Amino acid sequence: MKAVKALKFPRIRSVLIALALVVAPGAAVIGTAGEASAATKISHATATSMFREVGITWSSSGNCSNRNISTCTSFEQLNLATAQGAQTLKRASGCALNITGGTETGHASGTYSHWNGYKLDYSKSTCLGNYIKNNFAYIGVRGDGAPQWRSGSGNVYAEEGNHWDVTYYNCGGC
Repeated sequence: MKAVKALKFPRIRSVLIALALVVAPGAAVIGTAGEASAATKISHATATSMFREVGITWSSSGNCSNRNISTCTSFEQLNLATAQGAQTLKRASGCALNITGGTETGHASGTYSHWNGYKLDYSKSTCLGNYIKNNFAYIGVRGDGAPQWRSGSGNVYAEEGNHWDVTYYNCGGC
């Protein structure tokens, strides 16, 4: 009898994962070892459409969007949850948001990196800084000395001199 029950558990886990994907498309699914599965990726065109929808602007020092040029600002291969997180930030803060960094080359590497679609950089503004510092929990400085705040949903906002570097682990309650 125990062997029969043991065989049912993998099926239940599969059903729960399938249900999670239906309920929250684009959400990361946690595997047996605790690692996140691949996130839903979107195109540059889809991301810009999502940003326009809520009034988010973007700019690049190179005035371009080529993912392989560091002076461009690209959203190619951005995680859907990251774009949704930007929309959530815009709606919740009411601040003007200008994205200055996306998935283009030239940022630090790592699992939760710009290149892998988890991060966006925003121009600094008094409105955005006040919103972050007044609504999120200060969690100390990062290894590079950047002070950090964590939102209630777990996303991390690092103040990097002339911009905010945001790591989106999820859509921020979208």
